[in-house]
Amino acid sequence: MERPDLNYVLGEFQASIGVKQQLLDDVALMQQITDLGHLLIDRYQAGNKLLIAGNGGSAADAQHIAAEFVSRFNFDRPGLPALALTTDTSILTAVGNDYGYDQLFRRQLEANGNEGDVFLGISTSGNSANVLEALRVCAAKGITSIALTGASGGKMRQLCDYCVRVPSDDTPRIQEAHIVIGHTWCAMVELAMFEPPGVR
Repeated sequence: MERPDLNYVLGEFQASIGVKQQLLDDVALMQQITDLGHLLIDRYQAGNKLLIAGNGGSAADAQHIAAEFVSRFNFDRPGLPALALTTDTSILTAVGNDYGYDQLFRRQLEANGNEGDVFLGISTSGNSANVLEALRVCAAKGITSIALTGASGGKMRQLCDYCVRVPSDDTPRIQEAHIVIGHTWCAMVELAMFEPPGVR
């Protein structure tokens, strides 16, 4: 077997840039991302919180995005309430053992989600069963639901309030775009709610 060469590496970077360029070129999608950033600002200003969930790489993304809100993003400021529903092994194993893996996020939303909160469900396929179950709870509890998916949106598209569909069917490229979107939302909230250093 041959080792992947420079052309392979260049192709990976070009593919990642290509998906982001498609995002940039889609005016309606850029406006949706902007509008959802404003929704998050409104909910945070009203005292609500963000709850995030996904599986595998999307679980890592959930933790990554939550950390940016709770700790800091571009500058020091008070923490913002965000919970990744993927991190507590005791909860995950208890719910998985007692109720089944599909109920992991549903049970946590039932316990910790309140009307006015925002749930961000991340799934490249849009078909993760446990995220679908969480979306059903959102509808019942008055929690606004946002889905981050790939091009099709999967079943999540029909269950969420807002579906942000990255124009790709390639899992790594979708995940890379998801982080850019999550970072953008965090930066928007941070700028709207706190004064950056040096600004008077």
